[in-house]
Amino acid sequence: MTSKIKVDNIADQDDNNIINESGDVITVGAAGDTVAVAGNIVKSNAYQASDGGNLVSQSGTTITLGASGDTINLASGASQSGFGRTGTVDWQTTPKTSTFTATSGEGYFINTTSGEITMNLPAGSAGAIVSAQDYNNTFDSNKFIITPNGSEKINSGAGLIELTTEGEGLTLVYVDSTVGWRSIHQSVFTDVGSTAQYVTATGGTITTSGDFKIHSFTGPGNFCVSNGGNACGSNTVEYLVIAGGGGGGGSSNNASGGGGGGAGGFRNSPSISVTAQNYPITIGAGGGGGASPASFVGSDGSNSIFTSITSTGGGGGGNANNNNLSNGRPGGSGGGSGATFGGQNFPGLTGGTGNTPPVSPPQGSNGGTGYNSGDSPQMRGGGGGGKSEVGQPAPTTNAGGAGGDGEANSITGSSVTYAGGGGGGIFVSGGPTPGGDGGGGDGTASFGVAGTTNKGGGGGGSGGGGPAAARAGANGGSGVVIIKYKFQN
Repeated sequence: MTSKIKVDNIADQDDNNIINESGDVITVGAAGDTVAVAGNIVKSNAYQASDGGNLVSQSGTTITLGASGDTINLASGASQSGFGRTGTVDWQTTPKTSTFTATSGEGYFINTTSGEITMNLPAGSAGAIVSAQDYNNTFDSNKFIITPNGSEKINSGAGLIELTTEGEGLTLVYVDSTVGWRSIHQSVFTDVGSTAQYVTATGGTITTSGDFKIHSFTGPGNFCVSNGGNACGSNTVEYLVIAGGGGGGGSSNNASGGGGGGAGGFRNSPSISVTAQNYPITIGAGGGGGASPASFVGSDGSNSIFTSITSTGGGGGGNANNNNLSNGRPGGSGGGSGATFGGQNFPGLTGGTGNTPPVSPPQGSNGGTGYNSGDSPQMRGGGGGGKSEVGQPAPTTNAGGAGGDGEANSITGSSVTYAGGGGGGIFVSGGPTPGGDGGGGDGTASFGVAGTTNKGGGGGGSGGGGPAAARAGANGGSGVVIIKYKFQN
């Protein structure tokens, strides 16, 4: 017969329970006791919870904590080691207000309200990670400085880096001695956390193209912005500003040819910031054609203006004869010079200088030079400059200089060419001298052709051919301002 010992509890000499059974629960030790198992007395491949799920299990050399679907937590205040990092940092929520040395695996909020703060990076080791974030958008007032340990690099370069943008944040990971600490993420506070807002405005003639609104001003007015938008929606506009074209040179007698007028200045940009305010719009008028008593020199076009952007009016075309020498005038694009008696390619005649005053990229081109045959009064004016091409010099054949071509732009949703120069006038009879693409007027042996309205084209030069002794040059075309922005997504 097998022997049995039956007890409900085992106590020590002080009557404290060592093993106690209550129902199906067996308790080893009491509160405050330490229970030690020596050597390998207790062995098992799995420990299970009361519901039968594994708490700890072993298969070969792999030890698994928990089962599928379980959550394993560290107790409050407990720490872990040996598990590695997941490419993230533990954020320290007490903001730093003075110089400190960072610890790998930590992120810091930096409060520079009272002055500059320096963070010294720890010694680099592969995979080390540190993050920092502007606490209350003050880096633009007082910068945040990050210095490497010794001669270690940051983004392949030696020396410190400075964060000076409001709301900026940065995460650095140490790669190796070649690159050092590499920035893997950088942001500013406007990147997230904001509802998309879009530019809202009135003024001019408004059309739409997809998600964009287009305001076209063919006369003076106001671009009234009621909402400047934000980066999550839109807060910039695209613009095209074309000035008035220069007037063509006239013919002061029956033996001269006026120069073509220069195109109005052409300026555009895909992005300029706007805020909620009123922006006055100025539309430059075309210059008048050259006539007496102004020596038959074409008048300059007028400027067009939107905010800080000014496009300069085109230069007037010159007139030259045996009594009066006239060069083309400077402007957004330069006017072409006239022609005169006194010898082939009369010395001193020049086209007007374009891109005056100078801006980058250039707003226009130079005008061309007129021509005189020298043997007979066959005077031919030079072409006015266009946005993308210089005005052509008058050739030796029976024609004036062609106007320089303008430039195509699709701000309205379709391609339109603006700012062509006017063609030079001619004394002898013959076909017209073409103006440049983009509204440049033709030059003729009679009255020149006006530049196209709202394209900033230069006026064509007039010629003295035929019985009439004097003819005024043609007017330049007026300018235009077009503004485009995203108004929805």
